[in-house]
Amino acid sequence: MQIKLPKKVAQILKQLKTAGYDAYIVGGCVRDILIAREPNDWDVTTSALPEDIQAVFPKSFYNNVFGTVGVPAEGEVIEVTTYRSDDKYTDKRHPEEIRFGVSLAEDLERRDFTINALAYDGEKVVDLFNGQTDLRAKIIRAVGQPQERFNEDALRLLRAIRFASQLGYQIEDQTWQAIKNQANGLKLVSAERVRDELLKILDSDDPFKGFWLLKESGLLRIIMPELLPGVGLDQNKHHVYTVFFHSLLAMQYCASDDPLVKLAALLHDVGKPQTKGGFGVNATFYQHEYVSAKLAGRIMQRLKFPRTDIERVTHLVRQHMFYYNIGEITDAGVRRLIKRIGAEHLKDLLDLRIGDRMGSGCLKEKPFKLVELERRIEKVSQDPINTSMLKIDGFRIMELLKLKPSKAVGIILNALLEEVLEDPSLNTMEYLEKRAIEINKKIC
Repeated sequence: MQIKLPKKVAQILKQLKTAGYDAYIVGGCVRDILIAREPNDWDVTTSALPEDIQAVFPKSFYNNVFGTVGVPAEGEVIEVTTYRSDDKYTDKRHPEEIRFGVSLAEDLERRDFTINALAYDGEKVVDLFNGQTDLRAKIIRAVGQPQERFNEDALRLLRAIRFASQLGYQIEDQTWQAIKNQANGLKLVSAERVRDELLKILDSDDPFKGFWLLKESGLLRIIMPELLPGVGLDQNKHHVYTVFFHSLLAMQYCASDDPLVKLAALLHDVGKPQTKGGFGVNATFYQHEYVSAKLAGRIMQRLKFPRTDIERVTHLVRQHMFYYNIGEITDAGVRRLIKRIGAEHLKDLLDLRIGDRMGSGCLKEKPFKLVELERRIEKVSQDPINTSMLKIDGFRIMELLKLKPSKAVGIILNALLEEVLEDPSLNTMEYLEKRAIEINKKIC
């Protein structure tokens, strides 16, 4: 089978072979080529030892203790790794010993799933574990004994589900049973590695499938136990589905391609079980958005998300219940809504709202009132909505009123903004200076 490789990858294989070594592209890039997907990255495996690789590629650098050398190629780094086999794993994360220079067969044998245990040398595909058969059947199957593969690296429990979510494949029965039996092993994996796999599931074509499998396998109990009280929990007359099922659908239907916005959709109702009042069609969930935001923050902190990501997601969760009804809210009210939400978050929040609506059993993405809100947001988009858009700033207020930097300056600016939100025509230096003097007299 002839596969056309990018020039930079083909050149690396050629240079290694010219130097007398075996060289193959390996793993996910081979899998993706065979199923007509664009590879995200390229990995090369070779019989050359790390020091030999560096001799062939003088500008390369040693990447890690696992025999990986980074080779710069056309503005990116391609990882070239020596054949290796691993000794036993005692912590479900790292092998006790690594052996370099073994055969390709031993190198492929240590890989996670058959569809990833494929190699290609520029002329032929090497498939020792029927990976191509599993690709055609759309099956995720562990190489060899599933329990051994998961004992070697417990993150593979999560990777199996991630591949099922990304590729639309089914997990083979023995592999699935081993995932359920060894779910607790995920506790030994670092939060950062778990977080990165979750983001890939959220970014997949079918995150609903991924999180449903997480629940069914027992892995969700370890990763996000806060979601489980929503399983089987009925809502009220506004919802067809239980809290958990609705949350998964909201994530699935969220109109954004950003995994963080999809995460906000997943977690937007996580606080409902704690806030439920009453039963049946008239049940209430007062202030669940605030409880949900708090729980979302805890989950993301536990998974070591960056602070800026946590702030963004929790803000979206907290604001997802924003109220808008045609004829009830003036243009000033729309400006205040934009101020409260933040112009930079508007699209994300509307995308979340679409997921929330579709996940409630509605058949239409945008009701007329949401379309109308978008129109009115566009209409007032150039109006002042924060103090930085006023025709007066804090320095001018301090100069005008002979004030030092203080809370009083902020109070005056915000008071002026409230007036301009109501009537943008008031945003003139003359008017704002006059009002600043009047407001200062009242607060002094």
